Amino acid sequence: MAEQKVPALYSCSYLEEGQEELAGPQVVALRKVHPPPSLAKFHTSEILFGPGALAELGHCALRLGARRPFLVTDPGLIEAGWADEAIGYLRLTGIHPVTWDDITPNPKDHEVEAAYECYMEAGSDVILAVGGGSCIDAAKGVAILSGNGGRILDYGGIDQVPNPIPPMVMAPSTGGTGADVTQVSVITDTANLVKVAILSRTLVPEISVTDPRLLITMPDELAAATGLDALTHAIESFVSRAHNVLTDNHALHAVRLIAGGALLRSIEQPKLAGPRLAMAQASLEAGMAFSNTILGATHAMSHQVGGLLDAPHGTLNGILLPHVIRFNAEADPARFVPLAAAAGLPTESVPAEEVALEFAEWTRQLADSVGVPRGLSALGVTEQHVSSLARTTLSDANMTTNPRDATASDIEALFYAAL
Repeated sequence: MAEQKVPALYSCSYLEEGQEELAGPQVVALRKVHPPPSLAKFHTSEILFGPGALAELGHCALRLGARRPFLVTDPGLIEAGWADEAIGYLRLTGIHPVTWDDITPNPKDHEVEAAYECYMEAGSDVILAVGGGSCIDAAKGVAILSGNGGRILDYGGIDQVPNPIPPMVMAPSTGGTGADVTQVSVITDTANLVKVAILSRTLVPEISVTDPRLLITMPDELAAATGLDALTHAIESFVSRAHNVLTDNHALHAVRLIAGGALLRSIEQPKLAGPRLAMAQASLEAGMAFSNTILGATHAMSHQVGGLLDAPHGTLNGILLPHVIRFNAEADPARFVPLAAAAGLPTESVPAEEVALEFAEWTRQLADSVGVPRGLSALGVTEQHVSSLARTTLSDANMTTNPRDATASDIEALFYAAL
């Protein structure tokens, strides 16, 4: 594969644009002070990154006060041997975890509540996860219930987790979800067949342990889906209403890594270090970005289909993303120009509208190259589903930061286009 030349990353242009003078000390009156509109906030975990990082899991747990940690993993990670390696590192530090692995993709409300019962019966403390986004989301759900009680679906929406939760350490095994550094947990409501997004700063794990070795046992279809998920995180973060100068470069660097061949090469040569390191970093950086910006209509829509059909989340994103890019670009195509440049597309002297459309097509071509279906109908979505999917999409928390307002008719049109 020929090396792709990637343009320089987006700059916030302080030197060119910041010509005004900064103010000196102010007299603060005894009244509510509103933060300045340019204030940037950035919240993330302590991060350990690199091959062999999993060996630090026991020390991380100890630093957080673990005596009987609760380890969430899944049967695939157990079969691959990663869970045993993680348990070995914990035991080397003198702590013996309780392990729970009764979980399926797109974690279900009843699975989280069953895990919480196990956590309480065991008298566990610090919560660990070794696995993909489903394991990590479930572990966050256990933490929510431990500190707050009730049912997990009670906490859907933004900032609905009122009480502190136990410390968490997450070790991701996929190259895409970013759940190990985000303030998000997504749980399937099995009664209503929808996914419920829980967003709270309390959900940002204390420590993320990213060991790219764990990615080598992913099946190809999972590597493709999670890689497209990371790409979608980066794109939706960059165009989010809540983006800022601290999130933008993380989002663009994630696109640059993925577009530079990391996703395709990680599937073609699963054990090659370079592509796996790049995808692990892309997942991490896109996760750090979107945890602080939230996402947009692509995720809001994919959550509804995932809840209805229990379909792979990243695959749904790959199908929906080009359609949402075109929709959002009708309002502001210029925001997609730095993204297209990071992906290696020509942007100089090209109208922003044309760049945005080319970028949407590039995302579709990348999805084609990793075997993602071209339409939702291949996964079982029919025209009869569209009206209800559009209605529940508008209730998803990610719609609050989509860069363009959307009506139910707009979302229906997007679903029809994606069939």
